[in-house]
Formats: sequence, structure tokens, C-alpha cells
Amino acid sequence: MGAIISFQSIVGLSADLIFPRLLKSIRVRRLVFWAILASALTSFFLTASTFQPFVAIFIVTMALWGIYYELINFANFQFMGSVVPMHMRAGAWGFTGIFSSLAYFLGPFIAAQLILHGIFLTQGAIIIFLTVALLVLTLTKKMHDAPSTVDFSDLNPWTEFKHWLTLSEAIWPVLFISLVLGFIDSTFWTVGAVWTEKLTEINPWGVWFLPLYLLPFICLGIPLASWKIYQGKKKMAEKFLGIAGIFLILMAVSGNVSWQLAVVCLSSCALAVTYPLLEGVYSDIIARMGAEKKDMIGLTSSVTNISYIIWPVFAGLIASRAGERLTFSWLGAGVLAVAVVLLFITPRKLKLPQEEIKSWDH
Repeated sequence: MGAIISFQSIVGLSADLIFPRLLKSIRVRRLVFWAILASALTSFFLTASTFQPFVAIFIVTMALWGIYYELINFANFQFMGSVVPMHMRAGAWGFTGIFSSLAYFLGPFIAAQLILHGIFLTQGAIIIFLTVALLVLTLTKKMHDAPSTVDFSDLNPWTEFKHWLTLSEAIWPVLFISLVLGFIDSTFWTVGAVWTEKLTEINPWGVWFLPLYLLPFICLGIPLASWKIYQGKKKMAEKFLGIAGIFLILMAVSGNVSWQLAVVCLSSCALAVTYPLLEGVYSDIIARMGAEKKDMIGLTSSVTNISYIIWPVFAGLIASRAGERLTFSWLGAGVLAVAVVLLFITPRKLKLPQEEIKSWDH
């Protein structure tokens, strides 16, 4: 199961190497359309797996889902970097994050009820959701529609990788934050799922461990949208990342269900602030990239994929020796250490090699 799930991130990482060149002239509307199509194909193969549960079907499904995720990611960053004013980007990420977090929070409950009534009703509900998405995309056509082309002539993953190395030298502090956030997120969706089950066996309220990881992202989205943060987003993100690490460490204090739920909620509150701040930093950088902005989008997305490829294995090893609860504490110690170091060494302004970036288009 772990290998199948991680295959999504492998496909996503491959897409990050290809998409910046392949989708260089594609606008937001076309990216979202293709993402909806990839989501529909994912749904089709998942439905097929209920009749013939071959491993190959799950592999294809994960590949399609990885492509969907990257298309949406490129569309989001391109929209934020080109449409949203600089002082509103952190708030805009916090507000839009409400909807994705709400989907993660409510999705399992809705899916469980639909599946009880059969796969065809479930598939019908998915078709309705996708139809609504296409309708919304059509109604907002004028907001992000523009002529687009696809060019296969400049498709060179090695060239893209060299571009990433150049950009990494300039923005490495925020890439480290992204990597650590990926470690935390993948831990919750792997070890956290197991720990939720164990807490539920102790107390029925334990079932809320994983949902409480998501809830602050929903509740804090609107307050964050009112924060018109123009400067200092990097340092603020590092501070809140460190606070999240402290609360993760505190999971070691007690295995009491109430304590665990309180600590995970407080940790997630800090993370819910960290994410939009970081994405606001990325949006600022992407806005400065000009025609080569998709190289930066690919790089930022690749870091998340890398964290999901490598960390679940380490998290599983730690959990097998220290237990699920202490896995979060060990992770928190690492998170706090990284945050403190970054606070001291992160430069005030991240300077891009603009002359070299301009030469990539030739």
C-alpha cells in the first residue's frame, strides 16, 4: 500500500521536471480544465478497481492523481502570482486553503455514506461535483482565459533540473520549510492514521485526532485573509513552524486522549498560519520570475513530492521502534531545530539571478 501511494509522488516529481517547459504558455483556465479531466479519469479507474482490483489499476490511478495534483498546483501558484496583489497573497492562500481543508475534512464522512449506498451512487456524486467544477470554470472564463500553446520542442528534464539547482541556491531557506512541512503532513497521513485508530480504542473521542489536524486550516482561513502582510513573511513562517514543533514535542508528555487532541490542535493552528505565509513568499518570488515562473512552481512542488517519497519510510521506522506517539515528538524536535537555525541564517531578502533566468528563454 505504501509503495502504491508513494508512486503518486514519483509521478508528481517527474511532472515537475517536465511541466515547466511543456506548460510554459498555458494559462490558468486550461490547466484547471486538464486537472478536472485527470480527476475524472482517476475516478473512472477507481470505479473499475472495484470490479477488477488489480495492482496495475491502482498504479494507473495514482499516476493520474499525481498529474491532477501537479496541474492544480501549477494553476494555483500561477493565479496567485499574476492576479492577487502582493500584500494580499498570504491572506488569499489562507482563504483558499479553507476549501481544500474543508474537502479533506468532510470528504471521508461524505464518501463513507455514499459507499454504503453503492459504487454507482458514489460515482454519480463525483460526476456532479466535476460538472459543477466545469460550470464554475466556464462562468469565470474571462478571469483567466488567454491564447495558449503546447510546445514539445524544448522538453528537456535535465535542463529543468539545472534550472532548479540555480533557483535552489537563491531560495533554499523556504525550500527547507516546504520540506519540513511535507515531513509533518506525510507523518499525519501515515503514522497519524494508525495513532488515530489506537486512540479510538482507548476513548471514542480519539477518532478526532486526524480531523483536528485539519480543522484549524478551515477555521483560521478567514482571519488570515484579513492579515495584509507585506513584509517579513519568511521570518514569521519560521517562527510559527518552530511553535508547531514545540507542540509536537509535547505529545510525549502524556498519552491521555484529551491531551493528545489539545496538542495536535494547537500544533495544527501554528501550521495553519505557516502554510499561507510560505505560499505567500512563493507567490512573491513567482511574480518576479516573468515568463519563467513555471520553473519556480515546478521546483516548489517537487520539494513536497520528495518529502512524500522519502519521509513515510523513516516515519514508519521510527514508529516501529519508538511508537506512534513518540514519532511525532521526535519529528517535533527536528522541526524546532530546523526552525531555530533558519531564523538565524535566512537572509532578509531572497535575490534571484535575474540575468541568468532571462537567458533560459533563449
